[in-house]
Order: sequence, then structure tokens, then C-alpha cells
Amino acid sequence: MAHSDLNQRDPLDDFEHRQVTLQGKTKLVFVAGQGPAVIVMTEMPGISPHVARFARWVRDAGFTVWMPHLFGDPGRPLSTGYALSSMLKGCVSAEFRAFASNASSPVTQWLRALAAHAHPLCGGKGVGAIGMCFTGNFALSMMLEPAMLAPVLSQPSLPLLNQAGMHIAPEELQAVKERMERDDLTVLAYRFEGDAFCRAARFTAYQQALGDRFQGRVLPDGCANPDAPMKNPHSVVTLHLIDEEGQPTRKAVDEILGFFKTRLG
Repeated sequence: MAHSDLNQRDPLDDFEHRQVTLQGKTKLVFVAGQGPAVIVMTEMPGISPHVARFARWVRDAGFTVWMPHLFGDPGRPLSTGYALSSMLKGCVSAEFRAFASNASSPVTQWLRALAAHAHPLCGGKGVGAIGMCFTGNFALSMMLEPAMLAPVLSQPSLPLLNQAGMHIAPEELQAVKERMERDDLTVLAYRFEGDAFCRAARFTAYQQALGDRFQGRVLPDGCANPDAPMKNPHSVVTLHLIDEEGQPTRKAVDEILGFFKTRLG
């Protein structure tokens, strides 16, 4: 049964809990649905009820969701102390390079392997992926995996402390650009106009690097959920989403689902 109270712990009991071993590393992955695979990568502080809600929308749209546990406490709702603790752990983890510009986090290699693993199990033309905040750039690095066809970057926030930085190694970025040109692919990206963690300079950098293969969407701050506990407009498809027809954030979700359907169906 779908979880409804976003302020309470989500048991995630409508997801299968799988231990997936790839490249010698085992991670817990929450899997649900049928159809082509879509990898949902959580924002900080972890797989919150808001992130799980988005994953269920992807599942209900006709996809198999693969949601890896990368940090935090799965199902735990947001709180300030929890967010700070999870962020600190992420910043010092060897799997992430939170402050590195022109470098890719090592965990993206495992995530590419997950895409390659999921594709033959789920079928379809290929695999989609969405990263959010701390993982926001990862879907672009995952394009080095041939099965990946539909990357989405939601408020990509790394590298920290460099507003115009790109969190991908230059040789990987060039290879991704060449592949996108060769296979006629695009990447969708979303941010709020006044987001303090994902500034306009980052979208400009990606636009300059990828040209019209990068399709950035900038939402007005006024369409962010005013009741969200985090006042900085940031989480487009989760915390700051207003789940009402016609709302820009809900339209963003619908566009993402349509993107997955077009590329993977």
C-alpha cells in the first residue's frame, strides 16, 4: 500500500528489498513495478517519504523502479539534524567527491553497472535515471553505459562551493556529448530560479558543454511549496512539489514521466 503521510516514516513495504552485488560491492536496492527500468537516485538526506512518493509515480507510470540506498536511513522523514548528519557523512565518503569540479564520484561506476544489470531484466529500449541534489549530476555520468537512454538532472548540487562547476570528468563529459550526438539523445535538467545550491551558472556551464543536447528548465521560486520545511526553493519533484494539476512542479513530474515513456517504451 502506498504511504500517504510524508511527515512519518515510510516502511517502503510495497518495494522489494534486494541486495545487489556489482563490481564487488553490495548495496540495498528498493525495486517495484513492471516495465523498462528507471533508476531513482535519492537526494539528501536519504530515501525520504517524498522521494519514495516520486518513485511510486514512476512505478505507476509503467516502469520498474530501482532505487538504491546510497546514504541516510531509508524511509526516514526529513529533519534538520538528520539532514546535516547525512550530508556530513556523504561529504567524507570515498564514494562521493562532493567538492570536486571536473571529476566524477566513484559511485557512478556502480550505478552504471546497475543500469546494465537492470536492462535485460526489465526489457524496453533502455534505462532511464534521475538524480536529485547530491546525486543530481550522476545520471549524466551514467550515459557512459550504452543501456542508459533517458537521463534527468534535478537540482544538481555538486560540486559544493563552486557554483559554475560540473561534477563530471572532462573525458567522460566529452564521451557523453559524442554519444548524445551520435544517438540523438538529450538530458533534461530542472532547478528553481533562486536555488542557493544549484545556481544559474551550473546550468550555463552544462549548456555550453552540451549545446542543445542539454534541456534546462528553470522554475519560478513562487511555484515552490511554501509549506516545505526547507525555505530555500530546491527540491523540484519532492519536498517543494505542489501535487496539484496545473502546478509547474507537477508539470515537471509529468514531463519527466513522458520523457521516460518516449525514450524507453
